[in-house]
Amino acid sequence: MSGLGEGADACGGGVGRQSGPRCRGEASRGELLTDLDDLTAKTLLAEPIAPLLSVQLRHLGGAFTRPSDSPLTEPYALYLFGVPTDPAAAAAIAVKQRTLAAALPVSGRKPLTFLNPGETVTDAFTPAALTRLRDIKAHNDPRNIFRSNFPVEG
Repeated sequence: MSGLGEGADACGGGVGRQSGPRCRGEASRGELLTDLDDLTAKTLLAEPIAPLLSVQLRHLGGAFTRPSDSPLTEPYALYLFGVPTDPAAAAAIAVKQRTLAAALPVSGRKPLTFLNPGETVTDAFTPAALTRLRDIKAHNDPRNIFRSNFPVEG
């Protein structure tokens, strides 16, 4: 018996949630890759992915690359996911994510849909795009009725 209440996990949250400060932001990491060359492929395949649960590599194109004020010019999205069952697992996941990201050709931007709780919209949008989104939000939702996990407000 783990001593945890039903529906709780070792990181202090409910099932499927990471709400404890020991685990917040450690489960997922998204990156945009500028290239997928032989070195990138070898880096991704060189070692087992543990303690990560999954590594997803997505080819971007089509509507993502069409002209807009914030196009994704990077050709690939990388998503690194682990399950932080306790503080040690959370730390190991974070180390693996940082190590992989440091060894890959990442752009420094993040896809909005891949942001983790420790990141903000400034990681996903250019300053010009963020200013435009803030203006739209202020004009169309002055009472802040519509909310987001990653708000555009300053």
